[in-house]
Amino acid sequence: MKNISELIAQHKMGWTLDQKFYKSEEIFTIEVEKIFQDSWIFIGHQSQIPEVGDYFVYTLLAEEVIILRGKDDNIHAFYNVCRHRGSRICLETSGSTKRLRCPYHSWTYNLEGNLIAAKSFPDELEKSDFSLHKCNLEIIAGMIFINFSDNPQSIENLKRDLKEPFSMFGFEDLKIAAHKNYPIDSNWKLAIENYQECYHCAPSHPEYSLSHSLKIENEPEFDKAQAVMLETLEACGLKDISINHDFSRKEIGQEQYAYSRYALFDGYVTGSKNGKPLAPLLGNITDYNQGCSDFNLGPVCYFLAYCDHMVGYIFTPTAQDKCQCDVYWFVKNDAIEGQDYDKDKLMWLWDTTTFADETIIVNNQKGVNSIKYQSGPFTDKENSARSFIQWYLSVIS
Repeated sequence: MKNISELIAQHKMGWTLDQKFYKSEEIFTIEVEKIFQDSWIFIGHQSQIPEVGDYFVYTLLAEEVIILRGKDDNIHAFYNVCRHRGSRICLETSGSTKRLRCPYHSWTYNLEGNLIAAKSFPDELEKSDFSLHKCNLEIIAGMIFINFSDNPQSIENLKRDLKEPFSMFGFEDLKIAAHKNYPIDSNWKLAIENYQECYHCAPSHPEYSLSHSLKIENEPEFDKAQAVMLETLEACGLKDISINHDFSRKEIGQEQYAYSRYALFDGYVTGSKNGKPLAPLLGNITDYNQGCSDFNLGPVCYFLAYCDHMVGYIFTPTAQDKCQCDVYWFVKNDAIEGQDYDKDKLMWLWDTTTFADETIIVNNQKGVNSIKYQSGPFTDKENSARSFIQWYLSVIS
C-alpha cells in the first residue's frame, strides 16, 4: 500500500477519499490517536447522575471511563483501570456507590478517586501516589464531554461563543428522555459524510423531507422559508445567530464548533409526524417558531434543537469497519413522560431517519469495498461533507 503521505498528496480536492482510507487498519490506528483521542466527545448529561455516588461508564474502543458524582457534588471522570494490576473496577454500566472497589483484589477508592484501602499494600509506598487516573472532563451547559489526550485542545472559545445559544434553549435544564444506540457496519467516516449533507434527504428520507427545508438548501425556496422563519424568531424568544468554526474554519488549538438555524415548512413547528408540538417549550422560548437549530460540538457530535425538544447524534467507531450512532432525545427537566410528552412520538422522526441512514451507509460501504470503487466528485449540495474530508486529511497527515 502507498504510504499515507502519498495517498494524501494524490487526493483530488473536492473529491471523496481513496478506498484505502475506508479499509486500512494502519490508517484507522492513526485516526484513533489523532482524532478520537484528541477530540471533545459528548457522553451524557449531568441530569443522569443527580445524587452523590451516582455513576455511569462510557466506552470508546479499548477505553472505559467512570463518570461519577463525588461527595463534593462535582462530576469526575476516572479511567476504569485499577492502579494495582489494571483490572476493570466498575463492571456495571451504571449505578450508585459509596466507594469504588476493584473486584479483583479489593483495592478501594473514594468518590474522588483516591486509594483508601489496599490489603498488604507495600510499606515503602504512599497510597496517595495510586489514585485513579483522571480523564479530561468538561461540563458545558449541563452536557458532559471528555477528551482522552494528555494535552487536550481548548474548548474555551466554544463555551464563550455558544453561551447565548445554550442559554436560549436552556441546556442546563434539560434531561435525557430517551437514548438509543444504532450499530452500523461501515467505516465511521461514511457515517459522518452522510450526516454532513442533505443531498440524499429527498430520495432517502421522505418523513424528514416533509418538514425540514434543508433538503432544498441553495435553492430559492429555501431562502423564502428562511425569511418566514426569521419573521417570528425574536417574538418567540430566540435570536438570529450564526457561528461557524468547524472543519475548514476550525481555529488552531481550539475544538471546532458551529451554530445555525434553518426553517421548517409551513404547518410544522417541531419534528413531529403532524407538525404539532411534542413537549413543553425549552429555555427562554416563549412560543413555537417554524425552525430548528443545528449545534456542531466537535467533529463527531451534533445536536438539533427544536423549540420543544432536542436530539443529539454522536458517531464513534467500534472497529475499523464498524461504527455506531448514539441518539439522545432531550426535553425540559421537569417534563413528565406520559403527561407532558409521549416518548414514542418524541422518538419517531429520528428513529425512523437513523434506521434509514443505517441502510444507506451500509450500502455505501458495500460499494466502497468493490474492486471498481473510485473516488467521485462532491456536488455543490455536499459542501459540508467536502469540508469534513479536507479537515480529516489535514489532521491525519
